[in-house]
Amino acid sequence: MNSVVAEFEGILVKNPDPFSYFMLIAFEASGLTRFTILLLLWPVIRFLDLIGMHDLGFKLTIFISVVGIRISEIEFVGRSVLPKFYMDDVDIEAWRLFNQYGKKVVVTKTPRVMVERFAKEHLKANDVIGNELIVNRFGFATGFIMDVGSVSDRVVRLFGNETPSLGLGRCNSDDYRKFMSLCKEQGHAPFTLLPNNHRNLDRPLPVIFHDGRLVKRPTPFTALTILLWIPIGIVLAIIRMLMGLVLPIWTMIPYVTTAYGGIVRVKGKPPSPPSDPNGSSGGVLFVCNHRTLMDPVVLSYVLGRRISSVSYSISKVSEILSPIPIIRITRIRHIDAEKIKKELKKGDVVVCPEGTTCREPFLLRFSPLFAELTDKIIPVALNYSVGFFHATTARGWKGLDSFFLFMNPRPVYEVTFLNQLPDEATCSAGKSPHDVANYVQLLLAATLGFRCTNFTRKDKYKLLAGNDGTVSRRAKRPWLVSPNKSLLWPDRKGVDSNMKSDPILDRLGIASKNHVPITLVFYFISTLVLVNVVLLQVVFDLQYSFSREYEYELSVTFRHSDPIFERDIGLMMMVNVYE
Repeated sequence: MNSVVAEFEGILVKNPDPFSYFMLIAFEASGLTRFTILLLLWPVIRFLDLIGMHDLGFKLTIFISVVGIRISEIEFVGRSVLPKFYMDDVDIEAWRLFNQYGKKVVVTKTPRVMVERFAKEHLKANDVIGNELIVNRFGFATGFIMDVGSVSDRVVRLFGNETPSLGLGRCNSDDYRKFMSLCKEQGHAPFTLLPNNHRNLDRPLPVIFHDGRLVKRPTPFTALTILLWIPIGIVLAIIRMLMGLVLPIWTMIPYVTTAYGGIVRVKGKPPSPPSDPNGSSGGVLFVCNHRTLMDPVVLSYVLGRRISSVSYSISKVSEILSPIPIIRITRIRHIDAEKIKKELKKGDVVVCPEGTTCREPFLLRFSPLFAELTDKIIPVALNYSVGFFHATTARGWKGLDSFFLFMNPRPVYEVTFLNQLPDEATCSAGKSPHDVANYVQLLLAATLGFRCTNFTRKDKYKLLAGNDGTVSRRAKRPWLVSPNKSLLWPDRKGVDSNMKSDPILDRLGIASKNHVPITLVFYFISTLVLVNVVLLQVVFDLQYSFSREYEYELSVTFRHSDPIFERDIGLMMMVNVYE
């Protein structure tokens, strides 16, 4: 069998310096303190490299980034955070050459636990040779690495009497030159395929699910920028969230959103409100792909009216702060169907059939439940862009999702309204709910340029959090939720009409007499912060604005032969928007 041994850093991934990946370990597995300490030590590490003490600098990096962290936390980051950043840095030509061989071995100087998951599942490697962390009996990393012999010795032990056919490496150290000398042939960058393989367009298995808060790989410069921005971002997030509580979302918010750095771009024509004020004809069901927790809020903002949102695992904090009503579902089919039908009789409802968010340009399988509830279905395609922090998490505290979104210098949302589904494409024309759900999924995928998958919420949480995504039901605290309604929409019949009210307290369902005018204080603070924020936004304007322009008259062909895409679809379609 033909075999290949390839170096990971500088060959399979372009960046030869793994420092930024250790920064990710420090931030995601430990926190901001370790992240800052490692950044402060970067000049020392670079100095050790310059004077020829590379091994000492590398061991110092490992020690600072992992000492005292549970090995399970490091494994989690290696499984759910690092693959996304590795994939963005893959050298496609080197991988295609690597993938032509039967037995594929990856050699890395970083701890094996950081690389193994990505190398085996996405690069299709058979074995990974890397450093091994020493773990104490309590499951914590000591920061030291085991002495398991040189790279060349381990390659010899792995192959035995067999000689590797090809070695791919940089030859920048004696140890790596030795393992390259064991191979029949040696290859160095840049890599080119043989002439008879010029049509080889294979790509590594894509990363569909990933976790972690950082959007960009934290190189020293990027990490320093993030640290400098965090204090400003916290103040900015508080101001933005207080504005959402104080100001009516359908009147004042549009005028101040841009001033505070947010951008919402609308494609197509938003449908008009129901003509029947009594709602006897029922509302419209907006069906969206799910990008962040703010999807329904942004849609409500664009429509200029409050619409109810269906949610399964929203946190209590997010529910209290939400400016729109939340319909909590139980994932018991008949109960959820009755809840949503009841709300549809009152007005419009927004639902995200994927059941969870997906950061990458993929759509998860749509639940067909929405197709059974009404024939008034309007697909809405959503996309967003942020600069520093992701607004979703599978393993962290979801109560901070909206806070992290608002901490970004310039969060950008794009909302595209498609035509209401024709009657012949709904269940009333004899279509099955699954057919309708698949059709809507394809419409949204074609509009956004995304790809359809058969993955579900369970698949995501099994990979990222080690569970099936089921939310345990706890007893409701009376001070958070009343028996019938959230504090945001209390029954105000018993409130004395003569009492003076304040917008902030009214949004929280609180009425009091002769209280301090909180709103005036808030507006004063907001004005002071606004001047500084506007100046900062100018700096980030060009870097974080959307560059993609969507074409809404498409001819799209989906042909997915990769095993990860269980659906094999041939589709020629035209996607129309309101004109």
